[in-house]
Amino acid sequence: MNTSTTTSTVPHIAALHTRSQKLSYRRPGKTPGALHVAGDPQTVGGFRGYALDMLAWMAACAFSAHTVKNRRIDLGYFIDWCEERAIQRPDEVTRALLERYRQHVFNYRRKDSGQPGSGLPLSHPSQTHRLVAVRMFFQWMARQHHLLYNPASELELPRQQRRLPRNILSVAEIEQILNAIDTAETGNPEPTGLGVRDRAMLETLYSTGMRRAELVALHTDDLDTERGTVHIRQGKGAKDRVVPIGARACRWIEKYLSTIRPLYIEASGEPDSGALFLAKHGQGMQAKQLSVIVKKAIEAAHLERFRQTHPNAACHLFRHACATHMLEAGADIRYIQALLGHAALTTTEVYTHVSILQLKAVHERTHPARMQATPEVIKRRWDGEQEP
Repeated sequence: MNTSTTTSTVPHIAALHTRSQKLSYRRPGKTPGALHVAGDPQTVGGFRGYALDMLAWMAACAFSAHTVKNRRIDLGYFIDWCEERAIQRPDEVTRALLERYRQHVFNYRRKDSGQPGSGLPLSHPSQTHRLVAVRMFFQWMARQHHLLYNPASELELPRQQRRLPRNILSVAEIEQILNAIDTAETGNPEPTGLGVRDRAMLETLYSTGMRRAELVALHTDDLDTERGTVHIRQGKGAKDRVVPIGARACRWIEKYLSTIRPLYIEASGEPDSGALFLAKHGQGMQAKQLSVIVKKAIEAAHLERFRQTHPNAACHLFRHACATHMLEAGADIRYIQALLGHAALTTTEVYTHVSILQLKAVHERTHPARMQATPEVIKRRWDGEQEP
């Protein structure tokens, strides 16, 4: 069996560390810490060396930095679990041990108020991600001839659940959130322009339905306000696409570009990075920063049913709303698929289940216990508007 040493993977560590910096928030002047990979570096033929080699192989195969980072984290949970049970090397792992780990992932409970095991279980997608990382690791080990056989070849994954979005923002609620952003900064003696920038970002999210990672990756030359288009480069699955953007969103972006963005670049004292949306310190906006901004905008609108929304899910509310509102207005589902960048139509079809407006109109017309209501009245009720 071949052995993997830490020395041979030093160039890979540097390459992976450089790519992972793009995904982590870095305040001005703060030096990123060392890349953490689970496993004992002193164990010859241990998990750590092989894990580093697999991550380097993923980077060389053009896996996205986000995927490499998630595989490193999810595989680390398994390595830590093994070493707690005195399993130090991959060749000591058996199918029975992997089955025990699968049960461990199923029974695992998150920390709640600092107490281990007192919180909620892992979601089905989270369980799947942890097991996929393990299965991929042993598949790679067998293909690279580090192991004689793959002990994870029959590792079963949780059945996929087709769950609908919990809540969908109505048109009226979207307008309420956008109008809650203080673009004038009336209460701030030293205006920073954050309100204009935030309004431009939220208008872009709602108008295009793009993902938060796609928005923060935009550059100024990706936007064409005259044609009303945005070029999304290297979206999910490393695919490019061009999507339309509404006139209102373009006007807010133009205002931000002409009045606010130059101030941030000047204050930073650094060359222009080209990123479309900048933080106050002049560096490109990060995904977690955007999530916090959107979450605060939702809180400012005082929408009670979205009060418990996690910041990481806040941006996706605008994506869901964009697709649902277009579908209810008569857009073909294939156009929505192209707008959202879904590889399969089945992913987009979830919005046909969420879009209940037409079903509700049929229900109002045909159910014996109905009250007389026109489709226009039903739509006003759904959007949260007052009866005339």
